[in-house]
Amino acid sequence: MAATVIAVEDMSFPQRLATLRKQKGLTQQALAERVGVHVTGLRRYEAGTAQPTLDVLRRIAISLSVSADALVFDDDERGPKDDDLRLRLEALERLDDNDKAMVKALLDAVLLRADARRWTRAS
Repeated sequence: MAATVIAVEDMSFPQRLATLRKQKGLTQQALAERVGVHVTGLRRYEAGTAQPTLDVLRRIAISLSVSADALVFDDDERGPKDDDLRLRLEALERLDDNDKAMVKALLDAVLLRADARRWTRAS
């Protein structure tokens, strides 16, 4: 029988952690061992009574084969809210390395200019 995959969007971190762990077929003990934490700590993360350190969060993500963003953020919490901008940024993945470097340099310049204007107005 195929495993049911439950969407983890709109869940809190503890719910997301427990759901992803179960989807991978891991017990709390098994995941705790993979991550290198005591099972009591993992239980607290899933209960929402404790939060992992950044290093532990990284090890949890690696152990579950997901990104740390997938553990922490809803899909709509990361990246641009503007659909048009988001689609353009996604399209950048198709560029070769030289073109990507050029776009990054251009973005850096525009952001630096915007920061300079903001600092000038604040003065």
